[in-house]
Amino acid sequence: MSEYQYYEFQAVDRPLTEADRAELRKLSSRARITATSFTNDYQWGDFKGDPAKLMARWFDLHLYVANWGSHRLMIRLPLRLVDRRHLDDLLRGVDGATLTAAGEHLVLDIIREEVESDEEWDDGAGWLAALAPLRTAVLSGDLRLFYLLWLMAVEDGTIADDVPEPLPGIGPMTGALDALADFLGIAQDLIDVVTEGGVGPADDAMPQASVRKLIAGLSDNDKTSLLARVFAGEPHVASELRALLRKRQTPRPPAARARTAGELRAGADAMHEAREQQRKEQRATEERRQAAAQARAERTRLDAIRTRGEAAWHEVETEIQRSNAGAYARAANLLRDLKAIAEADGTATDFSRRLSALRTRHARKERFIARLAELG
Repeated sequence: MSEYQYYEFQAVDRPLTEADRAELRKLSSRARITATSFTNDYQWGDFKGDPAKLMARWFDLHLYVANWGSHRLMIRLPLRLVDRRHLDDLLRGVDGATLTAAGEHLVLDIIREEVESDEEWDDGAGWLAALAPLRTAVLSGDLRLFYLLWLMAVEDGTIADDVPEPLPGIGPMTGALDALADFLGIAQDLIDVVTEGGVGPADDAMPQASVRKLIAGLSDNDKTSLLARVFAGEPHVASELRALLRKRQTPRPPAARARTAGELRAGADAMHEAREQQRKEQRATEERRQAAAQARAERTRLDAIRTRGEAAWHEVETEIQRSNAGAYARAANLLRDLKAIAEADGTATDFSRRLSALRTRHARKERFIARLAELG
């Protein structure tokens, strides 16, 4: 297959109506369209729609994968639940991501080209399900997604060495963050460096007792408002509550100081070199192990031939008399082992004498003589 493109859209906050699905059907006669999704793949041609327009009108998530390495993720966020200025600050210097206003929403558009995959074939299916929790995390105040985008720019070299990290580290990675790092092809060395020294969001492992205490501290008006909105079926009440509790929770001690892009790059390079050295040592150890095992196997084989004595030479004669390529090969290989035994036992002169006599007896068997010549 010379060309493959995969498109997937998800509606999270509001399902698609029949009229919506009819409009989408005009864009593709073969797309898989449900009340919450639009999925299609192309092995020739291109998608007729504009993903940005579809996101502005209908969808909250979009994923695109092409087999030449293009990867794209779009996330639509309600404007009232995010701080646009703060997000713009986090994306400063990041060429692969943009924020665009779309009515009452903000669309985060992430694109990375020439992403290399460990998989022989990636049809795109399954990626969006793994990445979807990132949207909920951002709406809950967990902005580590933007740290990964900054890290992508660090890897691409668009962030100057003296620029400090935008957040106090990234802490333990979640499954969705791991999936995003994999989807964008961010080097594992960089991921390991930033997770070593940073701290994650304060509510990563918030004890239930702490949650209850923080909720109890809310005013009656706040509690009533939240419950009324839950009853009304508003989609983001839980995310808003988490963001509110995150702000009220006693913050963790910050890291000693923010690390710079240059320090992270240097740390990743050092880690890469250490891993390469470890791989070399492991390969050398494995080669030594295999060589030792091969030597033991050869000694065992030669010992078995040594115990056979004259029977081994009779076997050589028997194989030669068969007068076929396979038999000549077996005879020559056995002679090679007999030579090794003679050299080890100090009887190389006797071996040379017997081999010379054998060559004379079978001089007319040109293919056998040629086989001996191949073995030296």
